[in-house]
Amino acid sequence: MISPMQVPEIEHRTFELTHYDGVTRTVYCTDVETEFPDGCLITSTTDLKGIITHANEVFVHMSGWSRSELMGAEHYILRHPDMPKVAYKDLWDTVQQGKKWHGYVKNLRKDGGFYWVYATIVPNIRDGVIQGYTSVRRKPSRSKVLEMQSLYEGLMKEERGNS
Repeated sequence: MISPMQVPEIEHRTFELTHYDGVTRTVYCTDVETEFPDGCLITSTTDLKGIITHANEVFVHMSGWSRSELMGAEHYILRHPDMPKVAYKDLWDTVQQGKKWHGYVKNLRKDGGFYWVYATIVPNIRDGVIQGYTSVRRKPSRSKVLEMQSLYEGLMKEERGNS
């Protein structure tokens, strides 16, 4: 179960997100970016449903959630409302086929801020069966972030127009 976010004391936007499993939650987004630290990697593992089973210290720090809040939580705890659904559909379609996925993701922090990552997600396969997923995230280039931000804004406009 995901702990609720606290309402930020600074200017923010409020969203109601409904996730693939039907869970609806209120999230708050500020314009405060936490820059990914140089030389660090975020690593985490999940089960088949995206429940977090491992999180390294960089993940805990960057997300703003405590380790106890992250462990057992759905990885969508990090879903930023500026991320188009099609990006996550591509991710899940790819890894569920047993293939590696790469992409740029804007993640939501517990405090309403955000951070960008370049993510690589691989299925953990044992005896030919997918057991879960491992994600490794690193610092993206600023030029790529700007490019993806523009792309995602266009996709979000399309998404809102179709809903």
